[in-house]
Amino acid sequence: MALVTALRRLAHVRLRECSRRTAAVTSGAWLTGQRSFTTGTGSLRSDNKVTVHFINRDGEKITVKGSPGDSLLDLVINEDLDFDGFGACEGTLACSTCHLIFDEDVYKSLGRVTDEEMDMLDLAYGLTDTSRLGCQICLTKSLDGMVARVPESVADIRQSKDGSS
Repeated sequence: MALVTALRRLAHVRLRECSRRTAAVTSGAWLTGQRSFTTGTGSLRSDNKVTVHFINRDGEKITVKGSPGDSLLDLVINEDLDFDGFGACEGTLACSTCHLIFDEDVYKSLGRVTDEEMDMLDLAYGLTDTSRLGCQICLTKSLDGMVARVPESVADIRQSKDGSS
């Protein structure tokens, strides 16, 4: 019981934790190394969804809806969006492939960037003053209608120097 209490306290220390991650830590999934993405099994009513507009590498606007608490990486995976190389580390803050660029006003509303996220952003191609990692951005109702641009290039160690897999 003390371990569960300690894990709950540890989960609340991080400022940018999503509610789904806190649930994973307290349920023990974190201890076993399991990774799960939200499945959208909650309320399917559209008034409980957050609309996000992605601008892909080709300039195409893709509009999707996600549940509050989902990360932008979860949204890309759950909606099966085809952003080449996106989310290689599955949200473990070990790469920068979920790098996204935001408008200034949206960026300011996203909250503080952690040192760990900043370290990974240093590895991102096309880094801007309003760059963030999609795995660290959790949807809230206040982000409804936000626009996230996918950079033209991605730093993906899984690809060889000539760009082939």
